[in-house]
Parts: sequence; C-alpha cells; structure tokens
Amino acid sequence: MGLQPLEFSDCYLDSPWFRERVRAHEAELEKTNKFIKELLKDGKNLITATKNLSAAQRKFAHSLRDFKFEFIGDAETDDERYIDASLHEFSNFLKNLEEQREILAISVTETLIKPLERFRKEQLGAVKEEKKKFDKETEKNYSLLEKHLNLSAKKKELQLQEADNQVEQNRKHFYELSLEYVCKLQEIQERKKFECVEPVLSFFQGLFTFYHQGYELAKDFNHYKTTLQINIQNTRNRFEGTRSEVEELMNKIRRNPQEHKRANHFTMEGYLYVQEKRPAPFGSSWVKHYCMYRKETKKFSMIPFEHRSGGKLGDAELFVLTYCTKRNADTIDRRFCFDLEASDRPGVPVTMQAFSEEDRKLWMEALDGKEALLINLNKANAKREGSAQLDKIGFTIIKKCISAVETRGINDQGLYRVVGVSSKVQRLLSLLMDSKTCNEVDLENSVDWEVKTITSAMKQYLRSLPEPLMTYELHGEFIVPAKSGSPESRVNAVHFLVHKLPEKNKEMLEILVKHLANVSKHAKKNLMTVANLGVVFGPTLMRPQEETVAAIMDLKFQNIVVEILIENHEKIFKTLPDATFPEPISMSVSPPNAPPRQSRRQGQRIKRPLAVYNLCLELDDADSHSSPREDTPTGSMDSLSSQSPTPAFSSSPLELLDENHLIMDSGDLAGWTTNLPAQSRPSMVSWMNIPSANPVATDAALPNFIFPSPATGTDRAVESVAHRKARAVYPCEAEHSSELSFQIGAIFEDVQFSREPGWLEGTLDGKRGLIPQNYVQFL
Repeated sequence: MGLQPLEFSDCYLDSPWFRERVRAHEAELEKTNKFIKELLKDGKNLITATKNLSAAQRKFAHSLRDFKFEFIGDAETDDERYIDASLHEFSNFLKNLEEQREILAISVTETLIKPLERFRKEQLGAVKEEKKKFDKETEKNYSLLEKHLNLSAKKKELQLQEADNQVEQNRKHFYELSLEYVCKLQEIQERKKFECVEPVLSFFQGLFTFYHQGYELAKDFNHYKTTLQINIQNTRNRFEGTRSEVEELMNKIRRNPQEHKRANHFTMEGYLYVQEKRPAPFGSSWVKHYCMYRKETKKFSMIPFEHRSGGKLGDAELFVLTYCTKRNADTIDRRFCFDLEASDRPGVPVTMQAFSEEDRKLWMEALDGKEALLINLNKANAKREGSAQLDKIGFTIIKKCISAVETRGINDQGLYRVVGVSSKVQRLLSLLMDSKTCNEVDLENSVDWEVKTITSAMKQYLRSLPEPLMTYELHGEFIVPAKSGSPESRVNAVHFLVHKLPEKNKEMLEILVKHLANVSKHAKKNLMTVANLGVVFGPTLMRPQEETVAAIMDLKFQNIVVEILIENHEKIFKTLPDATFPEPISMSVSPPNAPPRQSRRQGQRIKRPLAVYNLCLELDDADSHSSPREDTPTGSMDSLSSQSPTPAFSSSPLELLDENHLIMDSGDLAGWTTNLPAQSRPSMVSWMNIPSANPVATDAALPNFIFPSPATGTDRAVESVAHRKARAVYPCEAEHSSELSFQIGAIFEDVQFSREPGWLEGTLDGKRGLIPQNYVQFL
C-alpha cells in the first residue's frame, strides 16, 4: 500500500496518526533526495567516462591518420592507393562518431544533470525549509500552550483574556503553516514522478539519437567497407602471384647466381679485399672494398665498406686500369689474389683478393687479366629456344584448347587457376606440338583429358614461346599507362600499343582475350572475374626480358593491362587507334576509376543541435521517411584495378563540384577554381573533357552549366543544363525503381540536375529516372 493522503482537516486535530503519516511522507522524500543525489553522481561519472572514451578514440583516430604505407617500386595500383587512403578514411569515420559522442556528453549535462539538480534544489530543498519552519512552529505552539495552561486562575480577568488571545493567534498561525506544509508535501510527492522521469527520458532520447547517428554512419561505412574488401582481396591475389614469382626467382639465383646477374653499366662489380702496405715493422693490412669496373673506359673504382662498423662508406678511389696479373700462391701468403696497375701509378701494383677461385676467374676475365681462364658469360643473355612457336601449329593449339574449354568447362570453378597434373600436361603438350599428332587429338569429346589439363597445357604453351605474346620491346610501354592516368587514357594507350604488336602476336592475343572475356561473363559460376583472370594471365602474356625483383613488383601492373584488354576487347581489337600515342592525364586530384554512386544522404553527418535530444520520438519518425539506403559499389565488380570503386568521401573533381556548388544553395565555383593551384586546374579540366585553349582554365573557358556567375546562382545553372544529352562512361545497375540501369556508352536525353545531391535526372529508352552524376559525361 502507498502513502496515505494527508487530510487538511487533520491539521487541526494534529493527532498522533496524522503525525505518523507526515513522517512517512517526509521519509519518502528523503529517500527520493538520496536517490537523485546518487543518480547525479553516476551521471557525472558517465559524462567523465564518455569524455575519456572520446579522447581515447580521437587519439586512436589521430594515430590512424598520421601513418602512411610506403610501397615498393615507382607506382601503386588503384587498389593499393585506396588501401593507403583507408587509414585516413577510418580516422574520418571515428572523428564523425566522436563528434556525435561529444554532443551526447553535452546533452547528458543539459537534459539530465541540470534538471535533476534544479528539482533537488528548488523543490526538495524548499520542502526541507518548510519542514524546519513546521517543526519550529510545532515546538513554539505547544510550549506556549503549556505555559498558558499553567497560568493561575487568580490572575486578573484582563490578563487572562490577553493570554487567551495570544494563544489563539499563535494556534491560527500554526494551523496555517501546517496546512501549507501538508499541501507542499503532497505536491512534491506528485511532482517528483514527472520531474525525475522526464530528464531520464530526455537522456535516453539523446542516447538513442547517438546510436541512430552511429547506425547512419555505419550505413555510409558499409559501402566503403564493401569496396575496400574487394580492394584488399585484389591486392591479396596479386600478392600471392607476386610472391610465387619472387620465390621462383630467388630459387633460380640460389642455384646459379651468375646466370641471373643484373644487367648494368659495370662490366664487373663486387667485394674485394685490398692490400694496404704499412711501414716494415707493421707489415700490411687487408681492407674490404666494393669495386666496380667498366671495360669500355677501363675505369676501376673502389669504396671501402665494412659491414661490422655500421655500414659506413669510406672515400671512393678511381683510377684507369693498365693491366691485371694473376698472383701465384708461391709469391704471396694468401689465396685468390691478383694485381692491378693504375695508369697514374706505373710500377706500383695494387694487390686484390677475391672471395674464391671462381670469383677470381670472373674478375680476371672482366679485367682482361693474363693467364685468365675463358669463361662463357653469355649464358645469362642467351635466349631459351623452346620448341613452342607462334606458327600455324601454335594457332591450332590455342584454338583447339579454347574450343574444348568453352564446350566442356566454361562454368568450372577456378577455371585456369586450378592446375593439372604436370606429367599429363607435358604429354598433352607434346602431342599438340607435334604436327603429326596435333590434328588427331580430340579435346572436346575425349574424357582422357581433363579441363584443368587442357588449360594448363594452353598456359604452358604461351609461357614456352621464345618471346611473350606482348613482346619484350613493348613491355615497358604497356606498363606505363597502367600506373597512372584516367581509365579512358589507360584504355586508349593500351589500344594504341596493341596495334603496334606484330600481326601474328596481335591475332593470337585477340583470340585469347575474346575467350577470356567470355570466361569472365560466367564469373558467377566459375568465380573467374576479370581481376582473377588478370592475376593468372598477366605473367603469361607479359614478362620483362630481365628477371629482377623490381620487375616482379610490376607484375600487378601486368595484371591491370590484361584486365583492360578483357574489359575493352571490342574497342581495342575491332577499331583502329588514334594516330598519335595518347598521353596519360596527370591529375593532382586523382579521378575515380570506378566511382561510387552518390548516396542519397552521403557525406559528413550534420551535427544536430542540443534541442533535438529533447524532441519527441515522433519527430525522428517523421524524419525517417528519407532514411538513407545502403550504398553498394556499382560498375564492373570484376576488376578493381582498371575500374575500381573509390573510397567514400574522396575528393575527385566532380565530387568537389557537388560539395561546393550543387549541394549548396549558393556559391561561386568560379572563384573556387581560380584559387586552386595552377597545376590542378588544367588536369581537372582535361579529366572532365572541358576544352580549354589556355594553360590555366578560367571562368570564360568553362561551360556555364558548371560554373555559373555569382549573380545567376544555382537556378540558372540548372536551367542551362536542361535538355542536354549525356553519355555513360561507367556501367551501372539500378538499386531502386527510381534509378536507371545502363551500360558504357548509353546516351541519355533531357538530362537535368536532380534535387538529390550528386544525382541527375535523364531519359533512357523512354524511361526517366535518376543517374549518378559521376557516371556520365555531358555531350
């Protein structure tokens, strides 16, 4: 049973039971006071913990932002660049989350702590003051009453009458105070229910708003996470291929180091011990030097270097060699020695010691030393003459293998990745390469040859060619566009170079690439996406003439070239390229290779004002009608190298246009471009295919639909783009009924800016819908 009500009539009786009920109410209020006091303490601890967590998270985000991965070589793939940028993106996501947490901490203070403190001070504190007055008046009233009752009846009538009036007046004052106190007690008992709970409700509203902000941020992150996972998987696949190549090269060099000597401008180089003579009592010392010799100029240089002293280089010494003579063991108490004589010090030979007899023979041969044994150093440069040739039989082999694969195993999982048994592969290849048995081999109907054996034989044939299909001569030129430039410039460069290949090579490459494009169309079943086919056929169709670690680091770019061939085979092989070699566009702000579609509410979350945490839940429900859907990467998911999604919040030129112009109600982008560094503007203009005769793009050189004058504003910009046509530069799959699906090259009619930032409206094949702005190019 709850507290009994305090009747006002009982104030006049002031019975013991009335006093018990008053004490019960007072005890309940004291318990409420202690509860609020403890709640305030816990709330302040919560704020402190929240701020500490936020500080730790911000420090963690700061650490992520400041670190940068280094890479081997002179360029990175698009996937590697996006992975490098991922730590900065992670930092941004954490920063956005902590901004919301900071708002939550402020909200707890404003919506929970201050209201409870105010109720405890103004309401409970006031009751305590009333209680003190009530207790004081009670004591005064009953003391005066006892004193009055003790008056002698013999007192004068006037005195007794005055005493009676005083007691009656005091009793009235006591009753009035008692009534007010009882009223206050019951008022507080009722008020505490909403005065205490309403701040807690506001606190939970703020808390769940914070979680909702986190949920929306997670939706934004989901798109970035998906694309980054594909970037990571592509990079991992390329790493596996590169690692196997590096290990193979390491084992080759381990077996025969001299056959894999790096080609450079020195005829011979390596470590030698040089004898340094001292005065007679001290004898001589041997100091290790790194020596280099060029036969063309006869210049010999040596630099003292000691590994055990921290690897400090000494001063280099250079001289012109006159002659070299082998030292016999009976003339010096050391093995593997020979003498050199410099032109500027005739008659004063310098004695050198090699590491072994074989090492001395190599130095003697390089230095044209007397008594030197002739060593054949041309093994490393001799071409491996395999039996595979790019002839009629070769074309027959490839066509038979392709026909069998497309007939029997186009949907086999891991096609071209799963290797056959080596002995069976060699036997099949021997039969196919023999003109007598080649036509007799039936690959399409025979169960003797597994699909994996056929694919392995086909790859082995291509690797056995004396020169890779895409030639040693053009290898470096094919690699260059894969390292930089826009997607279009890459395709144009590869298109141009393919038509520089010898006719037989180009014909064979066309047959093979057309087949690989067909394989990639069945990727849902065989799992061989364009990226996976690039990993398999990059080293098969391209390889450098010299096997080095640096060359193997470019293996990932070979894969990208193959991916470009597969994705654009129709254009590359069916059309003629431009007469001039397309220069790659150098961009200060790299454009995306496969841009993410703009989220309907993408971008940094706008901080909500504190008042929002006190709003009713209905307001959040009303706001949720435009809840953002999950972003999903679009375009070709097969290749993340030649066409990869960019990380969220990237700063490509078109996205910068969105942020500074299209999303804002006003803003002068002309001034924005003018303030950019000069080197940034032409590259961005080039990427957007905006003609500019000047080295630096000015407002006059840019179309009005992109850079309206400040006076006209956005409305005129929208008007000027109305009824224009646009062409798709990336494929797109619609995720909503209001969006359009399209392929590369699709032409849109009546294109206008949409109210959705980053989106356009257009008509394709009679259907009107939304188009991602960074997927099209205005005509």
